[in-house]
Amino acid sequence: MSDDHIIIFDTTLRDGEQSPGASMTKAEKIRIARMLEMMKVDVIEAGFPIASPGDFDAVRAIADIVKDSTICGLSRALDPDIERCAEALKGANSGRIHTFIATSPIHMKNKLNMEPEKVLEQAVRAVTKARNYTDDVEFSCEDAGRSEFEFLCRIIEAAINAGATTINIPDTVGYQIPHVFGDIVGNLIREIPNSDKAVFSVHCHNDLGLAVGNSLAAVMQGARQVECTINGLGERAGNASLEEIVMALRTRKDVFNIESGIDARHIVPTSRIVSSITGFPVQPNKAIVGANAFAHESGIHQDGVLKHRETYEIMRAQDVGWADNSIVLGKHSGRNAFRSRLADLNINLKTEEELNAAFSRFKDLADRKHDIFDEDLQMLVLQTRAGNEEAKYKLMASHVCSETGETPMATVTLKADGKEVKAEASGSGPVDAVFSAIKKATGETPALQLYSVNAITSGTDAQGEVTVRLEQEGRLIHGHGAHTDIVIASAKSYIDALNKLVSKQQRAHPQHDGV
Repeated sequence: MSDDHIIIFDTTLRDGEQSPGASMTKAEKIRIARMLEMMKVDVIEAGFPIASPGDFDAVRAIADIVKDSTICGLSRALDPDIERCAEALKGANSGRIHTFIATSPIHMKNKLNMEPEKVLEQAVRAVTKARNYTDDVEFSCEDAGRSEFEFLCRIIEAAINAGATTINIPDTVGYQIPHVFGDIVGNLIREIPNSDKAVFSVHCHNDLGLAVGNSLAAVMQGARQVECTINGLGERAGNASLEEIVMALRTRKDVFNIESGIDARHIVPTSRIVSSITGFPVQPNKAIVGANAFAHESGIHQDGVLKHRETYEIMRAQDVGWADNSIVLGKHSGRNAFRSRLADLNINLKTEEELNAAFSRFKDLADRKHDIFDEDLQMLVLQTRAGNEEAKYKLMASHVCSETGETPMATVTLKADGKEVKAEASGSGPVDAVFSAIKKATGETPALQLYSVNAITSGTDAQGEVTVRLEQEGRLIHGHGAHTDIVIASAKSYIDALNKLVSKQQRAHPQHDGV
């Protein structure tokens, strides 16, 4: 690999999915993987195959479908993990096994209960075994940010000698700060005799808000792979954000002089899809992909941008996928205009049946909403695809009565396994009443952990996007719904979550170790 190219390793489907409530179905993972491939992500970490049969199936499906990106599976430094990972990656055009073991004193003593020499021995054995299946093997020193430098040198040298082609230095707990972490990575590259035989990578967590800063500091010191996620999704405070890494390298090429192969025009659409599927809204002031990322309210700023864009904008909104004019369709728009705009948004409906279903939803929405925005179309297609998947419960009708000084009442009609069920309940508000009625109709009584409402677009006729998170028997599941009527959107999101709870497609939140 040339020294002026950076490998972008996306772990949204693995580490991102380890966010509580962010577990995805196989179909959802495939959808995101296709977007990452379209974005020209170099390596897609598709999952942790040993974690569950569902994760194995998802990694295998992505390996079979995605051909332009390397597909990676994670494994602990254990024979069954590596074998399961290799099996899942059999169909990959380009496959990578990513194996790891903890190297910090606190992890080796308190988690592994192993002496350093045994850890080194197991790491070498794992890399050697992985090389029996593929020439592309990545080795990670879990909690490298708190590991002893001399031990890191020894285990990394041994792993490279055993056949590791990528060496990952994770700041697993988000402990490091940029100048220190950069020095660690740079000194490892300089001190390890065979460091030239491997690509050095970093995987930084955001517990102190420094994941992107730490990653870029490591790049300055010679790291040539960055592990990151869309929207910075991930365990606890998240991971380094892919969009921020990519655009920092591109915008400040004068500092880094490094190129990525990412097609940045797909950043915003991918961000929206990940947010919709996981149920994790993007904060408005989030860099690059937040709704306010390119908004200017200050009169001085507005005046400057109108006179010369670069007075207050360091990159073009269009370059990362924000549309020049997102108001494109209305109730009089035809099927061809609808199909054309979906194509412009890189949304591919593979069958005529899927197109018809999406167009029907579009017409229904256009009757309720004057202008249809790109964000509306993306949500509409997601709902169409979700509606095509097998579901135990479906909302047929709802009626809510809420008056000042009176207890709100709701009546819902559902289809449960094809049979119509009706129930009525009261609540502290209209949404609470609807949720209570759904519980009565289904007999399902999960605990509501999160209820979040966001407007998809501007205006009083905007669709409301509702996210709920339910907990039942240790499982955290999110549901998602959108409608111009916020109560209906709420009911849809609750039923979506219930369907995931009872569906075998949705696996339990992964609790396995990871970098």
